[in-house]
Amino acid sequence: MSESGFPTKPLGAPSDGAVETVHLHLVSDSTGETVHGLARACIVQFEGIDAEEHLWTLVRSPSQLDRVLDGIRKAPGIVMFTLVNEEMREKLVLACRDLRIPCLSVLDPFITSFEAYLGRPSRDQPGRQHELDTEYFARIEAMQFALAHDDGQGLWNLPNADVVVLGVSRTSKTPTCIYLANRGVKAANIPFVPALGVPKEVLALGNSPFDPLVVGLTKDPQQLVQIRKNRMRMLSETDETDYVDLETVRQEVVACRRLCSERRWPVIDVSRRSIEETAATILKHYEKHIGQGR
Repeated sequence: MSESGFPTKPLGAPSDGAVETVHLHLVSDSTGETVHGLARACIVQFEGIDAEEHLWTLVRSPSQLDRVLDGIRKAPGIVMFTLVNEEMREKLVLACRDLRIPCLSVLDPFITSFEAYLGRPSRDQPGRQHELDTEYFARIEAMQFALAHDDGQGLWNLPNADVVVLGVSRTSKTPTCIYLANRGVKAANIPFVPALGVPKEVLALGNSPFDPLVVGLTKDPQQLVQIRKNRMRMLSETDETDYVDLETVRQEVVACRRLCSERRWPVIDVSRRSIEETAATILKHYEKHIGQGR
């Protein structure tokens, strides 16, 4: 049952195997990151569903909420929200009840549990997770570091990194570093090209907890070839080169693994991992790495 008191619409593939489109209205009085992430985590669990997302952010006044309700009426669907203003919450819930659509406050179960355990009420202040605190500025600094040290740039400054990501082409090094930066981790990425060798600045990094953690990324060679071919098509490049030769690519992956093994750097095969999963694994290695010096 939803907060509105009506059953939610069953989600799943129709019996004829066709794809069903469902509208998702994501309403937030802040940036919408929380509700958007939760919605994505939920919808991927259902086969045969194509979610059309409507993201309504910074909704903090009655007039803004009225525009949201107009949008919901035009395209009814599941409503998920993070609103702390009680009057606006009630208005949204009642409107959805009239439309007979589910309306879910995604933070309520967590806030209620925190209040019960801590023995005090929440502050009900929108956007508190985005306050300009030390952690916020650490993320900004990490983001700037990742951009300045992308694809082998800024080699002279590698000792100031938290993590150095080394990998063959098209193993999602850049987006992984950007994701790490959003967690406050300063990450640099270095392309691994056997013919060019590994920069001496990378080889100079040791395995001490006071050195950056170096992590190698590899991928299934056949997947790499397909991804690289798609990339070349996007760039209107049609010439067959070693870049998309399966045997050459296989040798690249083997060489990268061998180097990391010799240097005792952890290796992550990203063939079946999302960027978030790759970053989470790197963070585990990083915690273990810095923990050695405690």
